[in-house]
Amino acid sequence: MLRLNDAFYSLKNELQSIYDANEAAAIAHELLYHLTGLSKFERLLHKEQLLTELQYDQFLNAKDRLLTGEPLQYVTGTQWFMGREFKVNEHVLIPRPETEELVQWIANDWKEKTVISILDIGTGSGCIPVSLKLQLPQATILSGDISAASLEVAEQNALKYDAVIELAEIDFLDERTWSYLGAFDVIVSNPPYIPEAEKQHMHMNVIDYEPGLALFVPDDDPLLFYKKIARFAQAHLKTGGAVYCEVHKAHARETRQLFECYFREVILQNDIHENERMVKAQTLIKP
Repeated sequence: MLRLNDAFYSLKNELQSIYDANEAAAIAHELLYHLTGLSKFERLLHKEQLLTELQYDQFLNAKDRLLTGEPLQYVTGTQWFMGREFKVNEHVLIPRPETEELVQWIANDWKEKTVISILDIGTGSGCIPVSLKLQLPQATILSGDISAASLEVAEQNALKYDAVIELAEIDFLDERTWSYLGAFDVIVSNPPYIPEAEKQHMHMNVIDYEPGLALFVPDDDPLLFYKKIARFAQAHLKTGGAVYCEVHKAHARETRQLFECYFREVILQNDIHENERMVKAQTLIKP
């Protein structure tokens, strides 16, 4: 059997074949926490403690998967988002901290409103609509995605946290689906926005494992989804409503300029790393 300390260092060292030392250590720490429930400090105090037979088998299986480049979150089946553990799998993107900032921005703006209708475009794991419902319990939320498999994951996360939201299979790029949707106070989206050409610069754990449908757009049309969202808003955003989107930092200013063709007030917001990563648009210019 394997001691906790040995398990950590053996995994950390092997992972350095595909990750830098800091990231390898972080993955090893997180996996052992997932398997044992022990924090770094607790494992330091009990570093001679042996993994149980079940933990050892799980550790070996996880290590094999991690060494192929599979993301830790898919190995454990979980990712933390806004202090809550969400189920994830290969059908959904792994939620990122930047998206937490987008959700918090909306929650701060709308917390005083007694009635709110929200449309989330691109459900994924459900981290955005579920988190918004928990922060804004007065909101009515519709969340759509083209992937039925992703909606199944979102439904499980919504049930886990008793978040009453409506989920729908929608191909938002197909404008014929828009007539079935109502009017909303808030439209939010973290849409696909990475040009295909950027694949060559991305880590294998993203390219080989995360769903490309939720990541990539054509090189010749990187603002594809934002164009659709802005046009949709013209007919489906209520007076006083707002659109919030996560954006590609390299195309953030182009995205702002696009929204300025439809809205009088557009704000480009930096994330915690000082990258331009979020846009808010309000006060429509009617066609």
